[in-house]
Amino acid sequence: MTLVTSTLVVSGCGFIGGSGSEGKKADASKETTMNMREAADHAEGIIDATLKAINPPVVAMRGPSSDSSCTDLRSDGTGTGAVTRRRYVMTIISAERRGSFLGVVERHWKNEGYQITSVRNSADMPAIFMTAPDGFQVSLEFGYKGQAGFHVTSPCVTESKVTEAPRKPLEPGSPESKGLPYVHSDFWSARTPVPSASPRTSAGGG
Repeated sequence: MTLVTSTLVVSGCGFIGGSGSEGKKADASKETTMNMREAADHAEGIIDATLKAINPPVVAMRGPSSDSSCTDLRSDGTGTGAVTRRRYVMTIISAERRGSFLGVVERHWKNEGYQITSVRNSADMPAIFMTAPDGFQVSLEFGYKGQAGFHVTSPCVTESKVTEAPRKPLEPGSPESKGLPYVHSDFWSARTPVPSASPRTSAGGG
């Protein structure tokens, strides 16, 4: 976690000990001109761009999507809704390389104008939470068995039908079906500290 922690100390952004992205209500004050279908596509695009910025590349697969209606203070409907899209990294990210992985993603998101809202400093389950200029909430969280997951939640947008992105059918008994990282990477899976020159994002770093 050296890279991410040092970045926060220098920038003065964020605070320690944030909560996860699950179960958050979207902020109705950040409505956009999008509808829920367009917001879902945009959320997928955010994750696609983030994965493209990671070098060396990692293998990821889509997780379950969720959609919900936004309500006001009286819990009445507002004609708006929020969508959440997820992607799980199937590449093994060793404990020794998780700080670097978080740092690569953090730099990419900052290059896109995202602002840090919270950081979870944990040796086993670190996480970073940020907000995009258009109000989309993004996070990278490490969970059980070092499973890295990207979550993107939209602000409240106009309610509409949502088409879920196709998910690859899983063969019973296959490594993928277990839902845990299994793909080895010479860099990300290494059980040694990151070399002095850590990998850069393809966006903004070369």
